[in-house]
Amino acid sequence: MTKNKKEFNLIIAGIGGQGLITLLQILAEAALSGGNDVRSSELHGLAQRGGSVEIYLRFGKEIFSPLVAPGRADFILGLEMQEALRMYYYANPDTVFLVNKNLIPIPLAPVVSQDQIIKDLNKISKKIEVVPAADICQKELGTNVVAGIYLISLAVFQKMIPLKPESLLLAIKKMIPEKFLELNLKAFNLAKSNS
Repeated sequence: MTKNKKEFNLIIAGIGGQGLITLLQILAEAALSGGNDVRSSELHGLAQRGGSVEIYLRFGKEIFSPLVAPGRADFILGLEMQEALRMYYYANPDTVFLVNKNLIPIPLAPVVSQDQIIKDLNKISKKIEVVPAADICQKELGTNVVAGIYLISLAVFQKMIPLKPESLLLAIKKMIPEKFLELNLKAFNLAKSNS
């Protein structure tokens, strides 16, 4: 956060089953440990695996509402490309988009190409970074289930989200169950080495 900005507005968009609620809990914990006031909310399209899900996280000195106002997002993480594009309503020319290069066809809907999605996102903001996180995690860690952890870690290391890496690391250790912790820490470290 810049000195004159008292809040940071973040949205994560994806589909059910991608771990959005876990990512929200980790980021909220990291923001709280940094001394921020934190408000969060989740909205489900279809509250099941495969349905659209978006979550909001706002943190700063004094936050009253959990919802991000239209055009006020500072950072949008898209765990799937079409879901990232769906968030255009919240973006402005300064909004940073970090998008997983992952395209899941919507049943009975025309397929939109990755190139077209990127072109459309560029009409909204010039701060677009598309990362093949699922492919990177599959190749380096043998699974893509930690693509979300990889992406939020990358965003923190690259200062897209104004949180300290050590705060994020502590939050991951606190929020992830022991049996999944080692894999998630590997995703965090992989993001660090790729930053």
